[in-house]
Amino acid sequence: MKFRRKAQSTDPVQDAGTAIEAAATPDPTTGPFDVSQVEGDGVDRADLGSVLVPPIADRELRLQVDEQSGQVRAVMLAGADGACEFQAFAAPRNGDLWSEVRPQIAADMTRRGGQAVEREGRWGTELVCQMPVKRPDGTDATQPSRIIGINGDRWMLRASFLGRPAMDPDNTADWEDALAQIVVRRGDGAMPVGEPLPVKLPDDARRVR
Repeated sequence: MKFRRKAQSTDPVQDAGTAIEAAATPDPTTGPFDVSQVEGDGVDRADLGSVLVPPIADRELRLQVDEQSGQVRAVMLAGADGACEFQAFAAPRNGDLWSEVRPQIAADMTRRGGQAVEREGRWGTELVCQMPVKRPDGTDATQPSRIIGINGDRWMLRASFLGRPAMDPDNTADWEDALAQIVVRRGDGAMPVGEPLPVKLPDDARRVR
């Protein structure tokens, strides 16, 4: 695997990252999974601490790494037609953290001049968002995104789809299947509800500039 350090980019699909050679994995049925559900299954996954990511056909795993601290700022699956950025958070056991934070995300979108509309999807209620942004040349544009929250065992996985999976949510089962292969490792330690679970570079990562 190859990791590349880079300053923050304005294009989320082009941010620095790591390529994992794609290989077929068993079709997910109820994922994303808790790490306890996949122990001993023999699948080789990139271990990023709180999330484990298997090789996924036609998807590239990219990590945005802070240049100064060396900490991972974002984890993303990228493809030819879009991307999926995801992060896991601490949540109460048998709770529904997504229902609590979803209105907050929608309100923040509105406060920043965008809009968010709820729809029902594979994992329940999700947000389809439109956010005004500036292109590198200074002209105005609109960034569509689709935000999904999935409640797990003392964790919540939040994912943001960009590109085609955001603009055509009814015809992106391939992207949803990719997200469903993610594994979350919550850990046993006590954490405040809503705290992001730590993400790290794999110990054997080869960093290049």
